Amino acid sequence: MELKQYTITKKIAKHGNQAIIIVPKLLEDKLEPGTIAKVIIEVLEV
Repeated sequence: MELKQYTITKKIAKHGNQAIIIVPKLLEDKLEPGTIAKVIIEVLEV
């Protein structure tokens, strides 16, 4: 397994009452269902 690491900066979106993070198209084929990803969230601005 090849480990790949990406850093993205995203604005949090809303979907109804939930806050969500949209995954960029670039990563769509790498994050298929069942993929486990480590997500670290650092709040830059409130």
